[in-house]
Amino acid sequence: MKNPKLKELQQNWLPYATISDIQEKFKNEELTSTELVLMYLNRIAVFNEQMKAVLEVNPDALQIAESLDTERKEKGSRGPLHGVPVLIKDNIATNDKMHTSAGSLALADSYANKDSFVAKQLREAGAIILGKTNMTEWANFMTQGMPSGYSSRGGQVKNPYGEFDCGGSSSGSGSAIAANFATVAIGTETSGSILSPASQNSLVGIKPTVGLISRTGIIPISHTQDTAGPMTKTVADAALLLNAITGIDEVDPITKTSAGWSNYDYTSVLNKDGLRGTKIGIAREFYFDYLSDDKKEVLNAAIKELEHQGALVIDVTIPSTKTKWTYDVLTHEFKVGINAYLKEYTDQTSIRSLKDVISYNFEHAGAMLKYGQSILLEAEKTSGNLTETDYLTSLEQDQYLSKEGGIDATLQEHDLDAIVFPNNFGAAIPAKAGYPSITVPAGYSAEGEPVGITFTSTPYSEATLIKLAYAYEQGTKMRKNPAMN
Repeated sequence: MKNPKLKELQQNWLPYATISDIQEKFKNEELTSTELVLMYLNRIAVFNEQMKAVLEVNPDALQIAESLDTERKEKGSRGPLHGVPVLIKDNIATNDKMHTSAGSLALADSYANKDSFVAKQLREAGAIILGKTNMTEWANFMTQGMPSGYSSRGGQVKNPYGEFDCGGSSSGSGSAIAANFATVAIGTETSGSILSPASQNSLVGIKPTVGLISRTGIIPISHTQDTAGPMTKTVADAALLLNAITGIDEVDPITKTSAGWSNYDYTSVLNKDGLRGTKIGIAREFYFDYLSDDKKEVLNAAIKELEHQGALVIDVTIPSTKTKWTYDVLTHEFKVGINAYLKEYTDQTSIRSLKDVISYNFEHAGAMLKYGQSILLEAEKTSGNLTETDYLTSLEQDQYLSKEGGIDATLQEHDLDAIVFPNNFGAAIPAKAGYPSITVPAGYSAEGEPVGITFTSTPYSEATLIKLAYAYEQGTKMRKNPAMN
């Protein structure tokens, strides 16, 4: 950077700056939102060609920052996110000069004709939507064997910590925040798509209860599992971001089940002693088998830390641990959801259905079908009206085995506050149930690959999970920034 003040801040302050740190500098008139945006844009200019984490930046970002600087002077701050740059995943609709494409070249020129609920909430909170992040194409629901973080529109997202898996499908959101391209980001999850890239990029990721955050305006896979959520460097920032994007949405009926939690202040549970007197179950059987010996050491050290902080820790086995989950529910719900989204949200006249997407991919096979489109083809074969026996049978099984025959049974049998998984390896069960999880940096492998510890519990237990995660985070301070100059 040419500006010596900003260059100094970018090198020595910005990599560690939290939302609270930023707001303090705003308050003391040591920094403006405009200057903050310039620093992040410079980082993107220098490193994004290598990382491929950001698909596009908001051309109005600087002007929005200037207007928010003026508003702060004339009227005061709207709150913690006022003037804070946020990156959002490319499947979250924004009615502005950016595209919403789910990482697909099929929608690369498409603009959403209205904001998603999440985008509206961010704007109302005073956040600056800085850009759209790359992602696994169609949220990794296009084909078998597609690498995490690959899209036809954006290429392969890289992990700032090294030649490691970047996690998917919110890979760009994870890589971008680890690489310090914005203060915080929004990802989305159907099964592991926040938890995976958060743990792989040494971030905090919250996969909320389905219903806490509106699904309106998010390119879908499954209406029973989809949710947006925060991806940040700290638990406190995740709590602040969660506060901003919750709310009752009249268009999305499931949000009405969140009454009482939709306007809750999740920062109120940030307690360094939050683990004391709690009871935590460790889902060791099966899930720890995925870990190398050095990663097991990291998780075992994390478990000892839970005990050190006053938690009673026991090993548990979830009854449905070894269930061979199918994606029949997702296959059927995807066709219904994507057809509805394309009809309502996109201005793209030639792509109005899943069938149109498939046809486009065949017509541009060289660019689109590097890994095929087997899942899209399978979804297109379904009736599209959710009356098929395979769907209804799978839905009932998924609901029972993940809830009453899964997480609920384990929590109740052992009177647990939460269940712990390594990384995102247990993500499928809470995903099927629509239950919340939070992952926190737990350390690094011998080669430097990030490792996360993930807490899961009952519906609308985000406050409990944030309390546990914050106590663990504050007691360990495990997160380190990647070695990027």
